[in-house]
Amino acid sequence: MTGNRKAIRVVLVDDDDAFRRIMSGELVRRGHAVNSVASGAAALAAAAEADVIVLDLRLPDMDGIEVLKKLRGADVPAGILVLTGHGTIDTAIQAVRLGAYDYLEKPCPLDRMDMAIQKAYEHICLVERQRVLEDSYTAADLGLDFIGQSPALEKVRQTIARIAPTDSTTLILGETGVGKEMVARLLHAQSRRRERPFVIVDCAGLHEHLLQSELFGHEKGAFTGAVRQKHGLFEVGNTGTIFLDEVGEMSLEVQAKLLRVLETGRFRRLGGTKEIAVDVRVISATNRDLRSAIARRHFREDLFFRLAPLVIEVPPLRERREDIRVLVEHFARQFNLRFSQSKRFGPAAMEALLRYRWPGNVRELTHAVQQSIVLAERDEIEPEDLPATVTLGGAESPLAEGEEPSLREMQRRYVLSVMERVGGNRAQAARILKISERNLYRLLSKYARPSGSGDELDEDATP
Repeated sequence: MTGNRKAIRVVLVDDDDAFRRIMSGELVRRGHAVNSVASGAAALAAAAEADVIVLDLRLPDMDGIEVLKKLRGADVPAGILVLTGHGTIDTAIQAVRLGAYDYLEKPCPLDRMDMAIQKAYEHICLVERQRVLEDSYTAADLGLDFIGQSPALEKVRQTIARIAPTDSTTLILGETGVGKEMVARLLHAQSRRRERPFVIVDCAGLHEHLLQSELFGHEKGAFTGAVRQKHGLFEVGNTGTIFLDEVGEMSLEVQAKLLRVLETGRFRRLGGTKEIAVDVRVISATNRDLRSAIARRHFREDLFFRLAPLVIEVPPLRERREDIRVLVEHFARQFNLRFSQSKRFGPAAMEALLRYRWPGNVRELTHAVQQSIVLAERDEIEPEDLPATVTLGGAESPLAEGEEPSLREMQRRYVLSVMERVGGNRAQAARILKISERNLYRLLSKYARPSGSGDELDEDATP
């Protein structure tokens, strides 16, 4: 075992001292990390640190089958290879039925053992990857739903109920933070694929080459660093649903490959020649205007029509204000429970929350409720306990007829407009304004005071 191959942790279990010494030495020379033991008890003690266990069926303290059963009963994730001598093939087959990956006959050639160890390791890696992905991406709670009672939200629910059983490719449109992922999860949870994987791909968070590898996988040696074959998320999501979040951020090259999958149900791994067929429902989402992107030649028109035979538009929170109070009370219960608090939003604080436009939508509202629950010193939350963007961004300062805004007021409006664009993210707003977060906080605090208390422009924090 040479080059960039990972050192597989092998526990070699055999009571033959000479065999154990020679085989472990050869495996070490091939790059494996070997721990050799002579008994079943020692094997059980060492199993937690093993990737692969090579287990002789005849041991001095207990039968190899008994060791195997105990390993499987303890949910040891290692791949298990059993060693069998003449006349014990039936026992070896029994071991495979009990969960061993394979069996090897003694005397076993070194090349054969090395290859078996490698395959057993690759198998457990694939099983673990599948388990993690299914645990992470499958919609476990089939009763999940939007919180709110507005007519606009009810219309979205009804649309989901009609589209989900059709298995059709669907495009979800909406601003950042409105709950596009929730719509995708509901489409999956109400479909015939509900028991199969639900795989999320963040198209905006991955570099073009990495996104291709994540979606389609790659063959060993396809590029520098590709030391083993990788299964793509289209393979992992086979028979289930794949959710392409922020699909409008894909490069044209990735768009072309995605179009082919949608048209044919087939693709090739990076560096591969074999076509792989998959049965996957594709749901995508974006906060971009894709028709405008098409006009600028940033997005393929043919891909748009493939992604959007059915479209769901999720309204922003400002267009369903009757849901704000319900959402605030819902998130307050959650965070009170999480942080062992018993805080509530007072009438004035609730009024400020209802008045604010929520450019970051439900995501921003969630963060505002969490911050208020954690930082408020009283059980009843007042406006001063809310994030500054909420209390300052609810309305413009009134001006008399014909009055021009002061320099301070113009600065205030500009800073708050930036805060609104970034959904209240102070770090991002500070980068756009080219000031420190500390100076941004000073500005926001100053805007909370009446104009007469300091109308001068803060030169240290001038955007």
